Amino acid sequence: QVQLVESGGGLVQAGGSLRLSCVASGRTFHSGAMGWFRQAPGKEREFVAAINFSGTNPHYADSVKGRFTISMDNVKNMVFLQMNSLKPEDTAVYYCAADMAYSSSWVRYRSSYDYWGQGTQVTVSS
Repeated sequence: QVQLVESGGGLVQAGGSLRLSCVASGRTFHSGAMGWFRQAPGKEREFVAAINFSGTNPHYADSVKGRFTISMDNVKNMVFLQMNSLKPEDTAVYYCAADMAYSSSWVRYRSSYDYWGQGTQVTVSS
């Protein structure tokens, strides 16, 4: 069993920045990947970013590439999402997820992830 807890959401003006954090606990995590997904009202939950446990292979949705940076602290079992140049369309609930069997071909799919956090709200005003 793995528990994931996100933090760092809030309200920010367009062009601003936020950093989301997610800490994993409950079992040893030596491999796999962690990712971020988001869900806006009336929309499907969509992939944002992911990174393998060693932190060497980041992946990004086209909509956030160049603005967001995902990073992994595999000592503290934490993953971060630095969000810069935020846009109103980034407004969503952001979810942290853990995938116990990393594959670069599957990190963008919700079904690849075994555990999910409770979500943290990010609101970007225009």
